[in-house]
Amino acid sequence: MLFSSPIFLFAFLPLVLFLYYIAPKRMRNFILLSISLLFYACGEVFYVAVMLVSIMLNYLTGLLVGFNLDHFPKRAQLFLIIGVTLNLCLLVSFKYANFIVDNINKLLELIDIGSVDLAPVHLPLGISFFTFQALSYVVDVYRKEVPPQKNIFDLALFVTLFPQLIAGPIVRYHDIVNQFKERFHSTAKFAEGIERFIFGLAKKMLIANPMGQVTDVVFALKNSELTSPIAWIGIIAYALQIYFDFSGYSDMAIGLGKMFGFEFLENFNYPYISTSVREFWRRWHISLSTWFRDYVYIPLGGSRVGPVRVYVNLFTVFVLTGIWHGASWNFLVWGLFHGVFLACEHAGFSKVVSRLWKPLQHFYLLFVVLISWVFFKAENLGLAIDYLSSMFNPYKFQFPTAQLTSLISNEAIYVFVIGCILATPIFPWLAQKVFQGTSEKSGYTQFSMAGSKVILITFLLLLAMLKIAASTYNPFIYFRF
Repeated sequence: MLFSSPIFLFAFLPLVLFLYYIAPKRMRNFILLSISLLFYACGEVFYVAVMLVSIMLNYLTGLLVGFNLDHFPKRAQLFLIIGVTLNLCLLVSFKYANFIVDNINKLLELIDIGSVDLAPVHLPLGISFFTFQALSYVVDVYRKEVPPQKNIFDLALFVTLFPQLIAGPIVRYHDIVNQFKERFHSTAKFAEGIERFIFGLAKKMLIANPMGQVTDVVFALKNSELTSPIAWIGIIAYALQIYFDFSGYSDMAIGLGKMFGFEFLENFNYPYISTSVREFWRRWHISLSTWFRDYVYIPLGGSRVGPVRVYVNLFTVFVLTGIWHGASWNFLVWGLFHGVFLACEHAGFSKVVSRLWKPLQHFYLLFVVLISWVFFKAENLGLAIDYLSSMFNPYKFQFPTAQLTSLISNEAIYVFVIGCILATPIFPWLAQKVFQGTSEKSGYTQFSMAGSKVILITFLLLLAMLKIAASTYNPFIYFRF
């Protein structure tokens, strides 16, 4: 069930809010847990069992690790290893089994040995997200950052909490554990949550979806029909689509969290204004990059070891980052591509980049990211290479006016321009200047500014609703992860 679907907006969410706020305080966590399981069952009715197995596995692992830490540390370490292994086995079984078998069969064909038969394995929604959240819990218990959770219902709520269950942000246990016991509710916070949700909904419906339609049409063209300018338009449109799609969904999740009293950490911070790949990953999918930093990169030694080990650590993290996104060689190449540039920047290339004129630094980052998105979007490596060849083929540098007109509507052009502007912090900067300028003025002026904000939010909501009603095109890129 998408947050941008009519059934969620007009039936599920109002009912959940009603039940939550009429319930006694002591029952609210149980209400949220029940609703979260129902929310997941709406999309994955037969795979709720997988989530329940994950909850029970990590509940027992947390208890066994926590109860043995002080007196039997080796035993606690063993239970941690077993728990992490079982979590990863669960993830691999559903997400990577077919990929592994397909590649084994290709090797077996080379030596004339019969292939291994494996029926297609369904990928449960959000399994990568809730598995990583569960792993953060057992590791935090082992590190003594949190005590083991004795209330299985609170741990289940942590794993299943519906605002961030399907697509993040990845919430770590130590960041949210205290909010299960006590969290702050207020009219102002609820209003802030509504505002954040509407902004996210507008990002998704008014920018990501129109850009997605352009992207899908361009990537569906045959290689013989794809000219260089159209290829560049297609990948820039995809860069805008994936950013506004995912950041919009994160905004909706953060807004929903506020409506229920939770505070989730930010997941995006205008990544396309970065001047290096390192900075990009501090701004893009922050919850994932910090998860890999804290649970993989630093435990491997981080940057405190010798140069060779640092490069090995970087490549390990980005191989895993690529694989986390999907069972495909494309994602592995995408991760390695970023890993190569991060290693180069760590080796000293960042100093060269930092001496460049500022716009050239931005150009460098955007060039790298756009090339990498080709591997992320294309269905396989062959198609990705063909697409890249069209982007850089001087003999394909033609502007077929008729083709451009048929592919790109006036709406797409307007959205393209607006998306490029909103991918930078220009709007928040202008808003801050305006509100600072009115903060010392009369109460009437401040009231007028607040009224203008309400009008803007209402206008965006109406536009998003019209888009939902008028269009059947409503994909969500990160559902497959």
